[in-house]
Amino acid sequence: MFLSNGRKHVARFLLREVGMADCIRIQGARQNNLKDVSLDIPRDKLVVITGLSGSGKSSLAFDTIYAEGQRRYVESLSAYARQFLGQMDKPDVDHIEGLSPAVSIDQKSTSKNPRSTVGTVTEIYDYLRLLFARVGIPHDPITGKPLTKQTVEQMVDRALEIEEGVRVQIMAPVIRGRKGEYKKEIDEIRTEGFNRVRIDGTIYDLSTDEVPALERYKQHTIEIVIDRLVIKKQGLEKRLADSFETAAKWGKGQVLLDVIGGEPIEFAENFEATDSTFNFEDIEPRLFSFNSPYGACPECHGLGVKTEFDADLIIPDWTKSIDGGAIAPYVNATGGQNEWAQGLFHGVAERFGFKNDTPLDTLTEEQRQALLYGVTGSVTVTFKNRWGKNRQFTSDYSGVIGMLQKRLSETESDGVKEWLGQFQSDKPCPACRGRRLKPEALAVLMGKCDISEICALSISKAHAWFTDLKLSDRQMIIARQIVKEINTRLGFLLNVGLGYLTLDRAAATLAGGEAQRIRLASQIGSGLTGVLYILDEPSIGLHQRDNTKLIETLFHLRSLGNTIIVVEHDEETMMSADWIIDVGPGAGEHGGQIIAQGTPKQILANNKSVTGRFLSGKDKIDIPAERRKPTDKILEIKNAHGHNLQNVDVKIPLGCFVCVTGVSGSGKSTLIQETLFPRLQTTINRTRHVWEPHDAVLGIENLDKIVDIDQSPIGRTPRSNPATYTGVFDLIRELFAKTPDARMRGYKGGRFSFNVKGGRCEACKGDGIIKIEMHFLPDVYVPCEVCHGKRYNRETLEVKYKGKSISDVLEMTVGQAVVFFDAVPTITRKLRTIHDVGLDYIRMGQPATQLSGGEAQRVKLASELAKRATGKTMYILDEPTTGLHFADTKKLLEVLQRLTDTGNTVLVIEHNLDVVKTADWVIDMGPEGGDGGGKVVAEGTPEDVAQVEASHTGRYLKKVLAGESLALGYKPA
Repeated sequence: MFLSNGRKHVARFLLREVGMADCIRIQGARQNNLKDVSLDIPRDKLVVITGLSGSGKSSLAFDTIYAEGQRRYVESLSAYARQFLGQMDKPDVDHIEGLSPAVSIDQKSTSKNPRSTVGTVTEIYDYLRLLFARVGIPHDPITGKPLTKQTVEQMVDRALEIEEGVRVQIMAPVIRGRKGEYKKEIDEIRTEGFNRVRIDGTIYDLSTDEVPALERYKQHTIEIVIDRLVIKKQGLEKRLADSFETAAKWGKGQVLLDVIGGEPIEFAENFEATDSTFNFEDIEPRLFSFNSPYGACPECHGLGVKTEFDADLIIPDWTKSIDGGAIAPYVNATGGQNEWAQGLFHGVAERFGFKNDTPLDTLTEEQRQALLYGVTGSVTVTFKNRWGKNRQFTSDYSGVIGMLQKRLSETESDGVKEWLGQFQSDKPCPACRGRRLKPEALAVLMGKCDISEICALSISKAHAWFTDLKLSDRQMIIARQIVKEINTRLGFLLNVGLGYLTLDRAAATLAGGEAQRIRLASQIGSGLTGVLYILDEPSIGLHQRDNTKLIETLFHLRSLGNTIIVVEHDEETMMSADWIIDVGPGAGEHGGQIIAQGTPKQILANNKSVTGRFLSGKDKIDIPAERRKPTDKILEIKNAHGHNLQNVDVKIPLGCFVCVTGVSGSGKSTLIQETLFPRLQTTINRTRHVWEPHDAVLGIENLDKIVDIDQSPIGRTPRSNPATYTGVFDLIRELFAKTPDARMRGYKGGRFSFNVKGGRCEACKGDGIIKIEMHFLPDVYVPCEVCHGKRYNRETLEVKYKGKSISDVLEMTVGQAVVFFDAVPTITRKLRTIHDVGLDYIRMGQPATQLSGGEAQRVKLASELAKRATGKTMYILDEPTTGLHFADTKKLLEVLQRLTDTGNTVLVIEHNLDVVKTADWVIDMGPEGGDGGGKVVAEGTPEDVAQVEASHTGRYLKKVLAGESLALGYKPA
């Protein structure tokens, strides 16, 4: 084929472009804190971007590379399509070439909708619904017998299989096991010309016999005798067909072939059970959907739970009496009690024979039920009126729960609803018992299991169940492709270390790392090639034992011809990568540069790279020279058996740095976050929480404060920021109010708040920016043209402290603010706590919505550090190293050790072995996840745990304590 000159130029250009497509070329990236970054990222490789927290990793990976890839894709669509998509802003970069279609797998991808489950987000449940609709067998919920749908022709064939000469009766069941007299129905049967009817097993001739009156409140069964005949092999086909058709018409699809001297045979034209409320005429996938009115339980509408008043929240301490303030909703903050309610409770006590000072845990079940749920009739109420005189009269009593329910139904106040909410908890729906579906759906079985029972299996057990599933030849023809898809998806989830999750696990309860790995498994299942995948710390929440599975999954995704960019701090992931990009050298304004890039060996040899120095062992987190010894002060959890915990007793030494570890799903969070913490909150802080079942927690008297520092946001609006959350902004506002200018103008501290009228800019209501809606284009945020983004009005900004306005202070980083306020000890002390946890790079007024989970957790930690320690405080942290570089982890550990040095107890749930090796005491849960976990495998010092062969943590901890690298298998210099 000959090409014209113009076409030759085009061909040469395309060839040159293809030759350059071996890398993603970025030129002049300045997004957020990136400092005019230019670099080449190899394509079709596993690339890890690492660096200190806040150094610019996410700015490069997500805000630049992914944002540009997504923007280009959306721009390729029509203007009509673009109005339905959230288009991303163009990142601040000169040019990017070699980009592929980009898929972001971050930690916030999974739905928080209470209807979403692991099964629905992975689409496994959709295949399950289809499978049950096509090969599931409906069963009678009363008798348990399978129901089959048959045509009249099939009924005839079955009847002709009966031995010749046998007498049979073809009958139409019209009433089955229902109460009533049924005079009208019997008269109708007689009028239609039928001669015989069987009532409760006795046959009556309607032309001669007198049918006895039926008892109204007794259950009856009525069947019309359509035909009586003797079986013979020839000449009966038409008679049988006519009789079966008539029987099906009167029996509404149900037909009974009564074999004289043998077992009766039931036929059905549709899947209708003996209970008339069950009808299986339409077995379609929607019947098994709890998000559809066709399948959802009508009682809970498919949620599986109902929010109800909880007796244990209403009466948090059953050892108290009525007069002792046991019934919490009717006791105020000062301990005073509602006189009217007390009078009602006293009346119940008098009527049921117990005293007002009787501990409620000694009441009989009848007395307890009367107090909580009400009594029949009235009770005598005695109470003092406002003048101190006794009043007495009778009143109905609907119980504590009934009174609260009435209050909830009558109030329109959000405050009252919120107050009543603290006495409520989610309980399994009594109708479906938490299974979400209506009875018809749960009566369809496959392999002796209904669809909810399969969803209640762990992913590993579900995979085994489907592998061993036995189906008939006909069923297998229908189900082969469906079962293959289900098994494949379950296998992908197993490969990313999620075998312990159940398919009915609510998506909202998944940790960030779990949610991310679910999406990763889905992407592998898609089998796409030539895609750019960008992941945000997929190793979060993953035990070292399962890390290898994750890395192999990333390798598999790469082998399909995709480029994998991972923002990660995990040592094993970095050493397994094809290419590492180290961003730094510091955080915030001190970062945003490429410090080093290359293969893992090149990074190890680069002394400028902080990451390289830690990987090579030149810098390290030291093992403490001496560990704190446990004393006789311990906190003991007795017989914890919530979720998968197997009746465990756990002792936590107080005054120590304690680490709870174990493989994913082993029961760590159930033990600490769902059993211990809510119990301590209720006992120490007098707040009401629901905890997982256990017998007791001993030693609480040794604590006077409990602090849980999790990774939830410090605020859900841009108005919340580190300065406001830690309380330092209140001190700064008061400082500005004391300046000569402010005092002369009469300004108080409130004048310097951007949340209230007075000092803020009213044009933007203190936001500093104004949103302009652009319809099919992305919304544009522009600085307020009145205050120019400074949030305050002109008069407020004229007040200066050391030459800086209040707006200038909000734009400072924490590190700059520490220097600026060095002469004000109260402010400096709070700011130094933020600095100590490694956050001196964040801006004082940085919106809470822009902080990562790890940063939010450290802001909370800083806020607690600023408070006066009691020496008897327990701090609970859940994976505090999330998002932290080696150097950041080292700094965090110094803070946690400092907290412990003052006599407090630090309890950390963690997988990071640098944290585990520095703990005074380790509690290792396991040995596996899900049903295979829930036990204490090992406890003691890290050295003790390292010697326990059954401990997966101990096996890796042994290498770390010996100074070996988990990734390279050698001892660094």
